Amino acid sequence: MKFGVVVFPGSNCDRDAMDALRVDMGQEVVALWHKDRDLSAFDTGDCIILPGGFSYGDYLRCGALARFSPMMESVIGFARAGGKVLGICNGFQVLCEAGLLPGVLVRNASQKFVCRNIYIKSSNTSLPLTRGLAGQPLKIPVAHGEGRYLADRQTLEALAANDQILFHYCGDDGQINGESNPNGSLSHIAGVTNREKNVYGLMPHPERATSRKLGNTDGQKIFAGLMGSN
Repeated sequence: MKFGVVVFPGSNCDRDAMDALRVDMGQEVVALWHKDRDLSAFDTGDCIILPGGFSYGDYLRCGALARFSPMMESVIGFARAGGKVLGICNGFQVLCEAGLLPGVLVRNASQKFVCRNIYIKSSNTSLPLTRGLAGQPLKIPVAHGEGRYLADRQTLEALAANDQILFHYCGDDGQINGESNPNGSLSHIAGVTNREKNVYGLMPHPERATSRKLGNTDGQKIFAGLMGSN
């Protein structure tokens, strides 16, 4: 699998994502500038990553301006053709703004920026991304001010019914409760996918948890799942 990492003005996790994939995971990675449009080197078996950061300075709304960049027009077409797209943190916000994922991400319930290690757990066994991780608490860092996932009741019910919830926030013991939710997300949701199961949004940062030198490689499990090999 080849990975493309989109670089927006204000991205600050693009290098982290490229380094994690290239150095720690041994994958081919290409940087994609936000003003370019060409994705001809990628096929639907590859994956485009929208990294964390503050694209376009988070002006107007997180992800609202990045959604209209030339590269995003190509990414939207790539996703609709069946290509894999992963949005991490700010990238998740961009995907929601672009209508590729349901729901919205708003200011944390605490009204404070949250930056710490948290735990997430999946119960989704219908996707290669999460199938081999079901039931395992994973320690993954978060770093966001607007990571609170909201959606109306009908959307939340559809997400649950269609197995579109990727991860929930949990404690280190795997228990899902309000105390382990860092931002107040409804239903403790940390990540979702689209109906077609090829576009993924994740608020925590797996690319910050792939190096043995940092003492945590749980993020590698998520990327391995993305490649269908966990």
